[in-house]
Amino acid sequence: MHFFTAARALLAATLFQAATAHNIVLPAHGRECFHETLHKDDTMTVTFQVGDREFGSAGNLDIDFWINNPAGQYEANEKSVSNGDYSFTAKHDGKYVYCFGNENWGANTKEVSFNVHGIVYVSESDLPADPLDREVRKLSDLLAQVKDEQQYIIMRERTHRNTAESTNSRVKWWNMFVIGVVIGESLFQVWWLRRFFEVKRVV
Repeated sequence: MHFFTAARALLAATLFQAATAHNIVLPAHGRECFHETLHKDDTMTVTFQVGDREFGSAGNLDIDFWINNPAGQYEANEKSVSNGDYSFTAKHDGKYVYCFGNENWGANTKEVSFNVHGIVYVSESDLPADPLDREVRKLSDLLAQVKDEQQYIIMRERTHRNTAESTNSRVKWWNMFVIGVVIGESLFQVWWLRRFFEVKRVV
C-alpha cells in the first residue's frame, strides 16, 4: 500500500516537456518578439542559433537577446551573441516576452532558428488514465525534441558552411590578386630591362 501511494505521488509529480521550433528572418535594424504564458514554477528554455541565408556569406551574425517577465524585469539580457541557451523558472504567473534584436549590428538580414522548451507541472487529475497514453505522450515529446535538435544542427551546419565558403572564396581571390601582382611585376621588369638595354645601345 505504501508503495502504491509513493507511486501515485511520483506520478503526480511527473513533468511533461513541450518543445517548439521556429525559423525567422530578422531584418536589418529590426526586432522580433514572442511571448509565452507561464505559471509560477514552470521552467522555460530558449535556445537559438543565428545564421546567414546567403550561400557563401559570413557577415556579422551578432544580435541582441533578452527575456522580460510580467513585472518588466529581465530574466536574460545578452548583447552581441550569435547563439545561446537560456533557462529560467517562472516566479510569477503571466506573459513572458523574449526578443531578438538586430537593431545595432549592421544592415544585413539574419536568419534565427530557435527552440522553446517548456517544462510544465501536470497534476495527477490531469494525467491520462491509461499508462499507454502517458507513454505515447512522452514518446511524442521526445520525437519533437529530436526534430528540434535536427533543425538546430542544420542551422549550425549552414552557418559553418557559409563561413568556410566565404573563407575559401577570400583565399581564392587573394591568390588571384597575388598571381596578378607577380605577373605584373614580371612584365614590368622585362619592360624595364629591355628599355635599359635599348638606352645602352643608343649611347
